Amino acid sequence: MRRWHLARPGAALSYALLAAGVVAVSFSAIFIRLAHASALAMAFWRNLIGAALLLPFALAYYREEFRALSRRQVAIAVLSGALLAGHFATWIPSLQYTTVAASTVLVTTAPVWVALGSWLLLKERVSPAAGAGIAVGLAGAVVVSGGDFGVSSRAVYGDVLALLGAVFAAGYFLIGRNLRQRLSLLVYVTIVYATCTALLAPVMAVSSTRFTGFPAKTWGLFVLMAVVPQIMGHTVFNYLLRDLDPTVITVGIMGEPVGASLLALGFFGEVPHWTTAVGGALILAGIYVAITAQGRREVPVPVE
Repeated sequence: MRRWHLARPGAALSYALLAAGVVAVSFSAIFIRLAHASALAMAFWRNLIGAALLLPFALAYYREEFRALSRRQVAIAVLSGALLAGHFATWIPSLQYTTVAASTVLVTTAPVWVALGSWLLLKERVSPAAGAGIAVGLAGAVVVSGGDFGVSSRAVYGDVLALLGAVFAAGYFLIGRNLRQRLSLLVYVTIVYATCTALLAPVMAVSSTRFTGFPAKTWGLFVLMAVVPQIMGHTVFNYLLRDLDPTVITVGIMGEPVGASLLALGFFGEVPHWTTAVGGALILAGIYVAITAQGRREVPVPVE
């Protein structure tokens, strides 16, 4: 069968897709709260169902590309999947200890770690204006999460888990930027999601986390997690990695807390603290400044 080539989007479409992806991942915290399942089970089934839905298309259109993969490419894609597993294994449990707003804000500090990783590992510098935008967004994150630090040690623990989730996500996007210059979207994400699933399975077994026995509502939410935040969110972000700087993508994702907080108000009646409103405004301002500045840069093709 002939390969299916996805058209490379223009700047306007890229930012529209980024915004759509942010809306999709904003539903993550809501589905997680409604599922009433363990964090590991949710991460496992979200990735397994996502990989299962994409695999038939990947094999139908990119079978030859799978066969042509080098060991190095496979190893790097597997590492990306391991980092994604670390992201889910830390961020999802954080929602059991802290608020939706604080958790989603802290996990979206990934642009800071992407910028640091780009500078230390790839010798690339973030423009001063983009750095200022990231700083403003991070200040917003501190304002929002600051409401939790004074509540209890339980909330602080949840905040730390969410922050670790941001570090893992940064590594995941940095690696994705490299491979997406060479690999087709479906080839890359299928390997990543499958690896993430495979690594989460033994952790579930060791921790005696059940794989099945959930009510129909929970299974339905697992499917929604796979379709909306996973495929419509993460897969869209991975698609954009070929044309947008990973800093731009992770800065855009910082808008997730705004959507998640509004959804939490609608679903759970969880009224945002005043710090969420102030911090959210700072985050949105930081996103605008950073994307406007960093978005002007061309994405370099990394050296193999």
